[in-house]
Amino acid sequence: MTVKTLDDLLAEGVAGRGVLVRSDLNVPLDDDGTITDPGRIIASLPTLRALAEAGARVVVTAHLGRPKGAPDPKFSLAPVAAELSERLGRHVALAGDVVGTDALARAEGLTDGDILLLENIRFDPRETSKDPAERAALAAELAELVDTPGGPSAAFVSDGFGVVHREQASVYDVAKLLPPYAGTLVAAEVEVLRQLTTGGERPYAVVLGGSKVSDKLAVIENLAGKADSIIIGGGMCFTFLAAQGLSVGTSLLQEEMIDTCRKLLEDYGDVIHLPVDIVAADAFAADAAAATVAVDAIPADRMGLDVGPESVKRFAALLSNAKTIFWNGPMGVFEFPAFAAGTGGVAEAIIGATAKGAFSVVGGGDSAAAVRTLGLAEDGFSHISTGGGASLEYLEGKTLPGIAVLDDAAAPQD
Repeated sequence: MTVKTLDDLLAEGVAGRGVLVRSDLNVPLDDDGTITDPGRIIASLPTLRALAEAGARVVVTAHLGRPKGAPDPKFSLAPVAAELSERLGRHVALAGDVVGTDALARAEGLTDGDILLLENIRFDPRETSKDPAERAALAAELAELVDTPGGPSAAFVSDGFGVVHREQASVYDVAKLLPPYAGTLVAAEVEVLRQLTTGGERPYAVVLGGSKVSDKLAVIENLAGKADSIIIGGGMCFTFLAAQGLSVGTSLLQEEMIDTCRKLLEDYGDVIHLPVDIVAADAFAADAAAATVAVDAIPADRMGLDVGPESVKRFAALLSNAKTIFWNGPMGVFEFPAFAAGTGGVAEAIIGATAKGAFSVVGGGDSAAAVRTLGLAEDGFSHISTGGGASLEYLEGKTLPGIAVLDDAAAPQD
């Protein structure tokens, strides 16, 4: 698959040209609307800065949260526009709508080097519509914002890796209408994931956490034959422990997945590694009474909220010799300090392996949030992905629509 990149676009020249950029600016906000983790905004800056400095007239589209196809003030991109302005050192205007009169007027008024952020793309129900015709109609209106009749040719830059697994108007359909290019972030993410699925140096260790086995099942199945070890923690480990016939108390459990986990253990028992001790609490609360117990001694009235110290030691030993590491999902409820040691300990082990030359990838989502929440050095990892869901689907072997559509074979339509 051959994909044109931002470098190709810049080589063509973008001064005076309209460029539509799909970024991933879906950052977490607190109750006051303050951005609590600007990671995705920071990751979007290289592409936007390069285009603006080269004289493009940039229109950015992105989403925030899950509005129900209509404007909702709590999901406005206003805080994002302010953060972008500060970090880019240039004013980023926010349109008052998606493709309405304000967006059109502001887009028409752009001069070379200007950046306009459209309001939350998911305020328009066509963005996520299952009807291709509805999505195509929105994509056409987005294209019109940058494609001036009689003017220089416009372009589309896909730089929102966190959404490339979605067949949505601003991700997929617009790439059929404008010449498409992969932005800096998307190109880097795809290259990293290719290394994890094809040419990673051995030993190859995969660390999976999070709540549900069902969310990671396809990744386990696809990587079990490629990885030397798959370490499993987080809430999902309890379904595996139950598959071994152990009682897990009131811990998170997917009973319908027990047979599946039992089969995975039968087929890949030499690769899959489970905790040997658990931090069990009497409630799901930051101040819950807790104690470390062996996995075969979890009290009936207690729930596991973290992996124990002996598990961390065993997992760290596996990671210490790894040359390639992929981590997706926390080992416990890291948001509660009392139950963050497992995630922190495993993360530190990955950082240690990276310092010795391992290639390590943090697979976005809660794992990336944990790195920042726990105050870990981001440069201690080789790569921190911005797209947890997209990363997982790629590693499952699925085709990502937002990447496939960038293929040169998908020629843009007039």
